Amino acid sequence: MAKKPVKYYVVDAFTDSPFKGNPAAVCFLEDERDDEWLQAVAVEFNLPMIGFLTPDQNSTRFNIRWFTTVNEVPLCGHATLAAAHILFTKGLVSSDLIEFDTLLSGILTATRVNDCTFANGSTMQNGKIQDKFLIELNLPAIPNVEFNSTDVSAISQALGGVPIVEVKKTADNRLIVLLPSAKCVEKLLPKIDEILNIPDADGLIVTGVAPPDSGFDFKSRFFAPKLGLNEDPVCGSAHCSLAPFWNKKLAGKCDFVAYQASHRSGILNIHIDVKNERVLLRGKAVTVMEGSIFA
Repeated sequence: MAKKPVKYYVVDAFTDSPFKGNPAAVCFLEDERDDEWLQAVAVEFNLPMIGFLTPDQNSTRFNIRWFTTVNEVPLCGHATLAAAHILFTKGLVSSDLIEFDTLLSGILTATRVNDCTFANGSTMQNGKIQDKFLIELNLPAIPNVEFNSTDVSAISQALGGVPIVEVKKTADNRLIVLLPSAKCVEKLLPKIDEILNIPDADGLIVTGVAPPDSGFDFKSRFFAPKLGLNEDPVCGSAHCSLAPFWNKKLAGKCDFVAYQASHRSGILNIHIDVKNERVLLRGKAVTVMEGSIFA
C-alpha cells in the first residue's frame, strides 16, 4: 500500500517577520518512516533543522525528532517552537499547552502566552485586529564546566583572532566562548574550516555582554559546522547553555532578553529556573510556506 503524502510547513522561528529568525521545516508523519528516509528528507530541505512529529494517544502530546542535514540531534529549540506554532495556528490542538516527547531530552512543553501589545493579546495588522501570541518553551538547562585545554589560541584564531575572556564547556559538548563585548561578537569573522577542526567540541557558542542602552542583556552567535550548520541563525538549545552561564555572570539574574547576532538575527526572552534546572524561552514565529512530500 502506498504511503500517504507527508504534510510539511516551513516556519521562521524567534521572529515575527518572514525571512528572519531561524527557519525550520515541520513534517507530520501518519505512517512509520525509517531513519534513512528522515535523514534524506532533512538533506532535501537543506534547512538548519527539520522536526518530525507523530501524534500520541493524548491529543495534546506529540513525539518529536530533529535532524540537521548531517545527523539527528538530541534537542532543538527553534524547530520545537516552529512545531508548536503550526499546532496552535492551524487549530490542531484545543489546549494552550502542548507536550513533546523526545528521545533524549525528556518531555518538553510549549505554552501559548498572550502578547501584551494590546490588552486583549491582539495586534493591528493592515487595519485589522489580529490574534498574536508568544510561545513559551520549557526546556532543560544545560550546565557548563571549566574548559581544561590550555590551547585557547586555536579558538581565537578560528574566530578571526578575537580576544577571549573565558571558555567553558557545556554538558552537550559545545564550548561557550566569552568575548570582551557584544560588539566583538557581532564583528568577528569566523574561519569555518578551523572551527571544524577544533577537537572535542561540536560547536562554538560565542557571547558577550550587551551595552546597557541596547535593550538586551547579552548577544551571541553559534557556529557548528560539524552539525552541518556553519552559523545557526537563532539557536534555542544554545540559549539553554547561555542561561545558566549568564545567570552566574550577572550576579544571579534569572530573566534575560537575548539577541542572536546572525545575518538573519533573532530575539529570545529567557527565564532560568535554577532550582529545577529548566529554561523558559519565549518567542514568536511565522509560517512562510507549506506543501506535501510525495516520496
